[in-house]
Amino acid sequence: MDETHIKLKAIWKYFYRSVDKHGKTVDFLLAAKRDMAPAKRFFDKAMGENGDPIKVAIDKSGANKAAMDAINAGRDVPIIVRQVKYLNNIVEQDHRAIKRGTRPLINFKSFRSAGSVLVGIELMHMIRKGQVAIDGAEAMSFARQFSALAGMIRPV
Repeated sequence: MDETHIKLKAIWKYFYRSVDKHGKTVDFLLAAKRDMAPAKRFFDKAMGENGDPIKVAIDKSGANKAAMDAINAGRDVPIIVRQVKYLNNIVEQDHRAIKRGTRPLINFKSFRSAGSVLVGIELMHMIRKGQVAIDGAEAMSFARQFSALAGMIRPV
C-alpha cells in the first residue's frame, strides 16, 4: 500500500493505492488529506471488498502505521505490518500509470472530476494487467473492453 499525490485546484490531494505481490491492483481511494483517518478508511474499504491480508507492506508514513495499529487493536489475529522502504517497490512502479495518465491533465478542477478520471485510468490499467474478465475480451482492444465495462456501470 502506498499513496501518491494528485494536484487539484493547485493543492495536492492524496491517491491511496494498493497492489498484491503479483502487481494486481487491490483497491484505490482519493483523499483530501494524508493522515490516519483516510488511511484507515482506505484499509477498511480494501479489506471489506477483498478480505483481510496476512501481511501489509507500507512505507515509513506514520499515518499508515497508525491506521494499521488502530485496525489491529480490534483483532484477535493481527495483520503483520512490514514498514520497510524498499518493500513497496511494486506499488511505486505501479504509480507510473497514474502519473502518466494525469500529468497531461495538469490540474483537476474538482474533487469529483478527479475521482472520476482516476477511476477510468485505474480501470484501463487493470484491463491492461488482465484483471478484468469480459466475455470475448481476447478479441477486443483495450478501448473496446473499456467501453464495454463503461456501458455496464450505472451512474449513482
